[in-house]
Amino acid sequence: MLSGADALSVAFRAGSFVLLLNAAGIPIFIAVFGRLVPGSLHAITKLGWRLAIAALVFVVGHHALEAARMAGEMAGVMDPAMQVMTLRSPEGAAFALRVLGLVLVATGLRPGALAIGIAGAVLCVTAFTLTGHTSVTPYRPAAAALLTLHLLVVAFWLGSLWPLFLAASKEPPPVATQAIDAFSRIAAWVVPAILLAGVGLTVLLVPSWAVFKQPYGQLLLTKVTLFAVLMALATLNKWTFGPACARGQSRAFKRAVAAEFILICAVLAVTAVMTTFYSPEVP
Repeated sequence: MLSGADALSVAFRAGSFVLLLNAAGIPIFIAVFGRLVPGSLHAITKLGWRLAIAALVFVVGHHALEAARMAGEMAGVMDPAMQVMTLRSPEGAAFALRVLGLVLVATGLRPGALAIGIAGAVLCVTAFTLTGHTSVTPYRPAAAALLTLHLLVVAFWLGSLWPLFLAASKEPPPVATQAIDAFSRIAAWVVPAILLAGVGLTVLLVPSWAVFKQPYGQLLLTKVTLFAVLMALATLNKWTFGPACARGQSRAFKRAVAAEFILICAVLAVTAVMTTFYSPEVP
């Protein structure tokens, strides 16, 4: 049975994953598509700033709760010795990199500073390679490269959803349709990298088929199932709902975007549980 510290920690971990990757994706979206959505660019920039601040809150909260998990009780949050121990661990290095990355993302959303925001997005993603199973595998360089690619594409996808929703709401139909079509054309090439990198990571980290009888493997299969549903929704957006925006019929597109967002959040929540409590090693 989960302790209160464990449950709260994994909730903050899942929230930090969603918010951090979402914030990291905003400067990438603006760099690639910002010129196509002039009427909603201000709202997208404001969204990115708010996401970065919210992500900072959850990243700090999760880090504080790691001391509670190590202590086995919530009192660990207030234990200076446990907090120092956490800061000196790989988790502490990842925490510092995430904070720095999010500060750069927020800073880079000012006019003329977009390169800083993109650098921050890369730091946010790179922080994931400092902890977890990819950091201890004998194939660490390959695993880190695959994980970085995997998460950069996730950030691009997740960070594009609400900006596209805003574009469909605020831009004239031809402008919104052009932005949606541009995103769909690029996404068709880069989003499959999520699956390819995931397969590569599975090959490197999973020692045998027996893992799929364990909780880690079962959660991994859940992620694959959710990804398949996501791809089906993305296909509908590309070929049906997106083109309908040109006729002023954006409601179905916005609903599908919201559904994609929820599903990606679910995938990241499963990831938080999987990487917090389970290992790919067969007991």
